[in-house]
Amino acid sequence: MFVIREDDLSNRQTRDLLALHLSGMHKNSPPDAVFALDLGGLQAPDVTVWSAWQTVGYGQLEIASIGALKMLGDGMAEVKSMRTYPDYLRQGAAAAILDTIIAAARERGVRRLSLETGRGEAFEPALAMYRKRGFVDGDAFADYRPNAFSQFLHLDL
Repeated sequence: MFVIREDDLSNRQTRDLLALHLSGMHKNSPPDAVFALDLGGLQAPDVTVWSAWQTVGYGQLEIASIGALKMLGDGMAEVKSMRTYPDYLRQGAAAAILDTIIAAARERGVRRLSLETGRGEAFEPALAMYRKRGFVDGDAFADYRPNAFSQFLHLDL
């Protein structure tokens, strides 16, 4: 079972996982299709970040996953910065974060939760998780423009 907490991004483990996320996005995406938020972007007032932690020893926690909710206004919000530490892949850490994001969006009155992600093998596990939770393919949203790499998914709440 994971401990989920709102994250202020001050912990070294969180920052290391964010760096891994950004590196992975640049490795698996064309340069003009990387829309991942950096540390400063995730510290914006309209963004809330959560992290999932696993107990690994007496009183010691290890980060397992991160994810964020970016409020867009007018009943819309976006899932951002979903990443699981490799040791915790396919163990439910990302699902726990996504469920937290969906619940928070509902609590905040969001009517539509959206996300942008890429194409290819590296993105398939995340796409399967999003679709399992009811996200469906759709049009570009907010400031995104359609491109050959991006996919846009939406969940009506």
